[in-house]
Amino acid sequence: MNARHLASFALLMMSICLAGAAQAQGFAGLGSDAEGFQVPKPGTTLSFPRDHGPHSDFRIEWWYVTANLHTEDGTPLGAQWTLFRSALAPGDESGWSSRQIWLGHAAVTTAQHHYVAERLARGGVGQAGVVASPFEAWIDNWRMKPSSSDRGDELGYVDLRASGQDFSYEMTLSAKSPLVLQGDRGYSIKSLAGQASYYYSQPFYDVSGTVTMGGVPVKVSGKAWLDREWSSQPLASDQTGWDWFSLHLPSGEKVMAFRLRDSASGYISANWISNDGTTTPLSANDVLLEPLRKAKVNGKDIPVAWRVRIPSKGLDITTSALNDQAWMATSTPYWEGPISFTGSSAGVGYLEMTGY
Repeated sequence: MNARHLASFALLMMSICLAGAAQAQGFAGLGSDAEGFQVPKPGTTLSFPRDHGPHSDFRIEWWYVTANLHTEDGTPLGAQWTLFRSALAPGDESGWSSRQIWLGHAAVTTAQHHYVAERLARGGVGQAGVVASPFEAWIDNWRMKPSSSDRGDELGYVDLRASGQDFSYEMTLSAKSPLVLQGDRGYSIKSLAGQASYYYSQPFYDVSGTVTMGGVPVKVSGKAWLDREWSSQPLASDQTGWDWFSLHLPSGEKVMAFRLRDSASGYISANWISNDGTTTPLSANDVLLEPLRKAKVNGKDIPVAWRVRIPSKGLDITTSALNDQAWMATSTPYWEGPISFTGSSAGVGYLEMTGY
């Protein structure tokens, strides 16, 4: 098999792995057996900058940025930048023998439009990858890399860029608050059966930059949120997908909450993040996530408005999508877009919904 055929075969495998062909094994097959791969273990101490880099003995991981932005006249919009790594087999080899496949997603969302782009790449040949220190993540000419020579925190100050048909963006993200370990010191449980991931975030980014749509550049600023997660079996086999919220409160506090849908009542977890980075993990008994309104999106009924309640924190809000039609028409399709919310508090955030 020559290099071109090998690359085509690998990209085909990537599509199979990530396109939801194994729906009986959770969204995009993420509930399938992890045999041969490492699995997250409780009590593991995450280490930086090492864990900013790839973990080739785990089956799946991502570097995920969502940004709530506004133009100089206050018009809201959102941007997404994601790099996924998927392993066809445990371990890694160099060159064309690499078992690693890379997938990039980028999007810009306004009230009227939802622009989406996708990139596929082989590992081992320089087309895509991640280096822990000095940090850099890339696929083709999409890049996430430090914007400052200060290496105190490899992800504290980063430049982000991507482009697709009719859109592009270049943004600088800066955060002075620490990284946030989700779950139990970075060990995030996803089901009653014990599926889990390693998961940390940087939810405190301030953003400035330029978004170009239809050839017209506009200056933007706002807030951004980075999620880093890796696992080999992050879902149970009966979990069909998830509803994930990131919320920026006007107090500077942040909220991360998710519901993993299954054949029973689902699995809910959340984290209340103080503006100094202190976390308060919340269980399913502390959080109520209630869909309020559905919209017809790509022929599917998608819940685009939600009520989110955390009584112990006095939070009772209703979310609204900036654009109901924020459908990611990618190899593995899903809904993701910026939201705003009102109620006991007002603010902005992002909502991702998979498996619908």
